[in-house]
Amino acid sequence: MKPSDMGLLFDEAAARGHATVVHLDRPFDLAPDGGTRWTVPELATLVATTAARLAAAGAGRGDRVAVVKENHWDYDLLACAAVRAGAVPAQLSAALDPAVLAALLTRLRPTVLITSAAVLERCRAAGTDPAALAGICLTVGAEARDVEAPGAEARGADAPGVGAPGVRPLADIEPGPPVHRARHDDEPLVINHTSGTTGVPKLVTHSTRTIIRKLARFEAVPYPGIGVRRGDTLLHAGSYAHGRTFCWTAVAFSRAPEAVVLLSGAAPDAVDPLLRAHPPTIVEALPSVYVRFQGLTRRLDNPFRRVRLYISTYDAVHPPTLRAYLHASRRTRPVWMQGWGQTETGPLTFRFHTRTATDAARSTARDLGRPIPFKTRLRVVDPRTRMPLPRGSTGLLQARTAALALGYVGEEDRWADKHHDGWWNTGDLGVLRRDGSVRLLDREVDSPGGLSCLETEDLLEVRLPEALECVVLGRPDGKDPIPVVVTPDGQLDPARWDTAAAGLPLAEPTVLTWDEVPRTGTGKVRRSALLEQLTGDAGTCGTGRWT
Repeated sequence: MKPSDMGLLFDEAAARGHATVVHLDRPFDLAPDGGTRWTVPELATLVATTAARLAAAGAGRGDRVAVVKENHWDYDLLACAAVRAGAVPAQLSAALDPAVLAALLTRLRPTVLITSAAVLERCRAAGTDPAALAGICLTVGAEARDVEAPGAEARGADAPGVGAPGVRPLADIEPGPPVHRARHDDEPLVINHTSGTTGVPKLVTHSTRTIIRKLARFEAVPYPGIGVRRGDTLLHAGSYAHGRTFCWTAVAFSRAPEAVVLLSGAAPDAVDPLLRAHPPTIVEALPSVYVRFQGLTRRLDNPFRRVRLYISTYDAVHPPTLRAYLHASRRTRPVWMQGWGQTETGPLTFRFHTRTATDAARSTARDLGRPIPFKTRLRVVDPRTRMPLPRGSTGLLQARTAALALGYVGEEDRWADKHHDGWWNTGDLGVLRRDGSVRLLDREVDSPGGLSCLETEDLLEVRLPEALECVVLGRPDGKDPIPVVVTPDGQLDPARWDTAAAGLPLAEPTVLTWDEVPRTGTGKVRRSALLEQLTGDAGTCGTGRWT
């Protein structure tokens, strides 16, 4: 089965007899009473019913339906339902700052907003009201009926709550007749935001052609060794507001694996029983989740013993983490597939890591591999002139791909500025070697010059295995970069640091716990916010023109 119409994905899988069973770490917010075990026909019914509810609520052809709620895979079920109703889903992370969320909703002007009581409460406490930025606001989750209208407390006990105009539980919308409104492959299909590590995220619009036909269909091919098989158990632990999981959903449910395990949280002890009950054979997770779960690899009955393929995107995974997972598998030759790309482009390069390669002393995840054959091309240009540079030179990485998105919502000039002679400016500094492989050095906006912050982080993490994460922040004032060492308890032996930092031009370290570091919804460090937190200065080293 080739993924095609995301509104009918689960119907088509059910019609083909796909027997995949889905296991969740908690019930869907969309169906809080539905339990944690779902079959493909049950998912098809849930999507169809939700689509009928959205249509009854007023979501029509081409309308935007914004989704912002707690992290869970039902982001993609809601998106599929909106697609089925003819609308364009816009998936927004609940981890966004309320002011940033308000800015994105203002750009979107959604006809329907699907959110939760907790999101509304948090945003209203910060002085913004997402419900006021949409035609109608529908709530999901166990507390969907506990939403009060703004100002209800001041009006007294008889003030309207969830029944106030514009705010209703989605489950209270009476579904109309079944609905399926098809669209052209080049029309907008889904909107996702970028990570937002350097400010307000961009809103990226993809079509069926770009994200499904060019990306998902290519990935759904049953390649030897890495393709999804019918006996596989897939584990996914991601940020479901982002475009990668929408594409992953298309791939996973077109291939009919035996089981799918979906995690909404990253607390190792909470998810360990579920993983041991359904040990995966293919794992895809956020880099930050891999770090959080790394301790599970050392347990006697570790849940990764059957894994033959690990997949990572979004950000590099440091060598100590790669080694831990590859050695946790009891397979003879487990493989780690690392993809590099952007929300705007999808994957641009891929690289495979093996036990032997990651055990090498100079192993680094900053080597991104090669462009995807017949799909992407890369070149390096001078950051000032945009003129192409010869192989082996350091410069801005530009890409050419047929999977490039349609544009940015409300930022057309910004989109146009990142194009040059048919090439897309990634905003990343790197080296394109003579053999065609790519080495990533830094984001242009973060690069202090003189050293690669990312490669220095790799080195520190090798020298400090007790660290959960190391972050090196370039400073716009030209002073030595600031190293931030993230540990479980916020403590670090000074002697251990002196040994680890020997020979590196770094300032004195700041030691923090995981929760003290500002992060995006995908777990990426918000570097400018962290620099401002530590120094009071959020200035950038580079121009930031291509962020």
